[in-house]
Amino acid sequence: MARIYDNIDLKFTKGLHDIISNYGVKRLDFCVGYFNLRGWNMVVDEVDKIEGAEIYEGDVKIHRVCRLLIGMHRPPEDIIRSLYSNLKNNLTDSEDVKRFKRQIAAEFRKQLTVGIPSKTDETTLRKLSTQLKEGKVVVKLYLKEPLHAKLYLAHRPADNFSSIQAIMGSSNLTYSGLTGQGELNAEFGDSDSAEKLANWFNDRWEDRLCVDISAELIEIIDDSWASEKSILPYYIYLKTAYHLSQEARNGISEYNLPVEFQNELFEFQSTAVKLAARHLERRGGAMIGDVVGLGKTITACAVAKVYEMRNACSTLIICPANLQSMWKKYVVKYDLKADIVSLSKTLNFETMKYYRLVIVDESHNLRNNEGSRYRNIRDLINYHGSKVLLLTATPYNKDFSDLSNQLKLFIREDADLGIQPEAYIRQLGGTREFSKKHAEDYIRSIKAFERSNEPDDWRELMRLFLVRRTRTFIKDNYAPTDEFNGRKYLQFNDGTRSYFPERMPRAIKFPTKDNDQFNRLYSQEMVDLMSALKLPRYGLSQHIDTEKSNEANETELQVLENLSRAGVRMMGFCRTNFYKRLDSSGVSFLISLYRHILRNSLYLYAIDNKLPLPIGDEGNLPDGYSEDEDLEGTLFENPTETKEENELVDHINFHTNSDDYIEKAKEYYQTISGNTSKIRWIDSRYFKRSLKLALKKDCDTLIKMIELCGAWNPVTDQKLNALADMITKEHKHEKMIVFTQFSDTANYVYKQLKKRGIGHIACVTGNSENPTHIVERFSPISNNVKTDMPEKDQYRVLIATDVLSEGQNLQDAHIIVNFDLPWAIIRLIQRAGRVDRIGQSAEEIYCYSFFPAEGIEKIIKLRRRLNDRINESASIVGGDEIFFEGNEQNLIDMYNEKGGSIDEEDDGEVDLASQAFQIWKTATEANPLLKTIIPNMSNVVYSTKRNTDSPLKEGVITYAKTHDGNDMLTWMNSKKEVVTQSQHTILNILSCSIDEPALEPLDNHHELVEKSVSLIQQQDVRTSGILGSRFSTKYRVFTLLDGYCKSNVNTLFVTDELKMAIDDIYNYPLFENAKYILGQYLKRGAPVMEIAELVVELRKNDELCIINDDENKHKDPQIICSMGLRN
Repeated sequence: MARIYDNIDLKFTKGLHDIISNYGVKRLDFCVGYFNLRGWNMVVDEVDKIEGAEIYEGDVKIHRVCRLLIGMHRPPEDIIRSLYSNLKNNLTDSEDVKRFKRQIAAEFRKQLTVGIPSKTDETTLRKLSTQLKEGKVVVKLYLKEPLHAKLYLAHRPADNFSSIQAIMGSSNLTYSGLTGQGELNAEFGDSDSAEKLANWFNDRWEDRLCVDISAELIEIIDDSWASEKSILPYYIYLKTAYHLSQEARNGISEYNLPVEFQNELFEFQSTAVKLAARHLERRGGAMIGDVVGLGKTITACAVAKVYEMRNACSTLIICPANLQSMWKKYVVKYDLKADIVSLSKTLNFETMKYYRLVIVDESHNLRNNEGSRYRNIRDLINYHGSKVLLLTATPYNKDFSDLSNQLKLFIREDADLGIQPEAYIRQLGGTREFSKKHAEDYIRSIKAFERSNEPDDWRELMRLFLVRRTRTFIKDNYAPTDEFNGRKYLQFNDGTRSYFPERMPRAIKFPTKDNDQFNRLYSQEMVDLMSALKLPRYGLSQHIDTEKSNEANETELQVLENLSRAGVRMMGFCRTNFYKRLDSSGVSFLISLYRHILRNSLYLYAIDNKLPLPIGDEGNLPDGYSEDEDLEGTLFENPTETKEENELVDHINFHTNSDDYIEKAKEYYQTISGNTSKIRWIDSRYFKRSLKLALKKDCDTLIKMIELCGAWNPVTDQKLNALADMITKEHKHEKMIVFTQFSDTANYVYKQLKKRGIGHIACVTGNSENPTHIVERFSPISNNVKTDMPEKDQYRVLIATDVLSEGQNLQDAHIIVNFDLPWAIIRLIQRAGRVDRIGQSAEEIYCYSFFPAEGIEKIIKLRRRLNDRINESASIVGGDEIFFEGNEQNLIDMYNEKGGSIDEEDDGEVDLASQAFQIWKTATEANPLLKTIIPNMSNVVYSTKRNTDSPLKEGVITYAKTHDGNDMLTWMNSKKEVVTQSQHTILNILSCSIDEPALEPLDNHHELVEKSVSLIQQQDVRTSGILGSRFSTKYRVFTLLDGYCKSNVNTLFVTDELKMAIDDIYNYPLFENAKYILGQYLKRGAPVMEIAELVVELRKNDELCIINDDENKHKDPQIICSMGLRN
């Protein structure tokens, strides 16, 4: 009676093992529908033990050990029909057979790239390859018709009673068929049945439409991760770069440069054009973040032209007001269908024409998403559905929100980005912990990234949008070296060369004396007085009289409510601004004190006369706030602009009598009292007497500060004197640009230098009407001024605020002077970038900075003290950059004229696609054969190289792609701990040359790969059923509606639609818009019935919850490759 193997009561593997290992077995025949190469491990050792026997196949006697016939791996029907028509010919040499074998080989090759490799699989596959090579195993495909039979025959020719044992049933030679699932297989021992089955097998084995694929399987295994041949670490490095650069390579092949740009752009610029265009098309936006001086403007023009030609569309260019003239020249030169508007202009987007592309120049100015300017531009983009190209050399300043706010100009807060903040999620303990902590955030949204302060997460996010190259990157990869002078250069199409200059920091040390005006400014007494200021105008909410405010109407209540929203932040800006203006110049600092006293006096006048208070926009930071202007705006005139001051005088005086300020305040109040468009008003009776007392106290303190400094004397201003000497002596024939943070300082320096007889001098501030015209007269060559400008018509000295540190070409000069030192080193780098640009002819760029001759210690101590004072109060926020930003070493280096102190910090700055593409490009240019070798390498391949990092980081780097195509790189040490998932860090650690030897793999290499992939799978799992905080909108809505349903069971009020909406709210994150609307309903106490109707309506319109069906499908990551790191 036949024995049954069903994998339930009796495992099929036992029956198969029994007949194979039976005494006297000489050879085997297997027929299966499907064959998995890894499934061979069930029989591989037994096959090795079998001797084999001579048999006839047709008329030929041949030695066989194991024959495997596969019946269900089939080519397309058209190939089979072609094979039938060629039966009379030799099928072995048929082109159809060759094509078919290639196709079948691809299927088997794919088997080895699916799932996780293991040591057992590796051993099995290597043995199978050997068995195939030695002829112990022969594999054929049966093509005559689909063959789903499963037959296993063991031949024992010496046994006269049962020479053939057979098992027939449903099990394929796959892991699941052998062990993993219920099957039905029966063993046949009688000779008659077994003989018939053997003849059946032979007939099909010898059929003309049966093709031997043994050689193809050998090649597949030997080219896979299971190969016994070691793979060079260099090839794994290049395979990683090849896949990471896919975005760049696709963009380069997909887009062509417009004709008018083909001779205008350098190679690195044309690469940026194509990569940015691809980002725009795939993701709706891109950011070109090349460092200053690499030609972002012309690159953006080329992108606009690409879009114009492909889509017959128009472009809107939004830029700072002072750059409009420059952009107009580019628009005319390249005949762009583009309009240009100022960043500060309010746009009526509903009546504007349609723009398919919006370019935002100097987009870092839109870091604050609370400003009306930001909202206006974002609404324009959303209304038109425009693609957005952001241009900035400084995308990130002090907080990652700088990046997210720029991206949110075109990305919805709840949009699915396809990636999630892995480092932050891992820090929390997994996706479920993230969902508990941030229940209302969709885990793959930009809002989820905003929860993270992990640089790796933000690098991964920006990889989707950013094109950024540094000067060092360009020099290393795109610039040849001049064989005569050893300098790096770029070559224009006409053959001329643009060399990269060296930045040379220089210190100008001016003398000081005890108790002179400089030392009085930096005295401890001055710092103490500044720290004592309460700045009550920025904390009006603290002085509201709650009883009297009850009498306010609805409009007044709204104004009162808004007072506390950003007042404290404004206070922080104001306080740091005092310190920065002190650092800039005595005059700038004293003007700021003057304005504050005058504004306080305006309030005191209004309070004393029971008049409304002008509060303007003090509840918010001014749109486009720049340190080029005092926070008070232009309400008051410059106190230094007096009749006497326009003559050559020794001193600049400021009022120290409070009555004088009150009298002046009365005049101003009468001037602005009718202004309701830009200034909001609130009745002074709504404030307590404490406001008046605080204002008066601050006025007294501010007057003491003016008195402490005394009248400002330009003649003894040693910093100004040192500047004048440098202009008239050391560099008397050379052009230079003098930068300062504040327009008050710029105007002061400009006027004082003119009085000293220095000619050919100009000044540019935020209030300059046509800065581009002044720039062209200062730097005509770099701005392509067509007519040769006589030297007498050119400016030699340009005094400017940081309004010129962005977007201008000033490389006719090679000398930069920092009259004041910014509190963030990035400002100095930006300034140097105005002259360190393509086309600079000088070998060296001089970057001068002012320091007191007695040393840098006084300035450093002051900054330390100010930093400590500011950080004492958690309620005070710094300026628009990190306060003091750890620049102490930078100041020391500049004081000592140390090279490199004002160069860009290149580490990690180049975008990943550009870095990976450059690795691939450099390698394939050196060896073109790599273009064939690397793409044809099978996935899952691995190698091992020497670990050059900490011994504790010995382990394996695994590169895999998630089911939706996202790159995941994980470095795991031998203890199965994650070292990092930073793609930049991992790509750098993978770096090696072709001479790097392949080492023996770690014993647990495959285990570490498996652990890394399981980590990726965990990160890719959707979590549900997390409601979050009981104060969250999601929790409150669910609890409210769930209780409503339970209270109204079996009534008409509880519909299936409502139940499904409640289930969705429980299981999925809410759309941001749904969250906002529901929050408003809850806030106004809307009836439950109304909320129920709302959620049903939102669900019908797919506007309630973010539901991604793909998340419910289990799809394993695809392993690309792995690299062991061995100590």
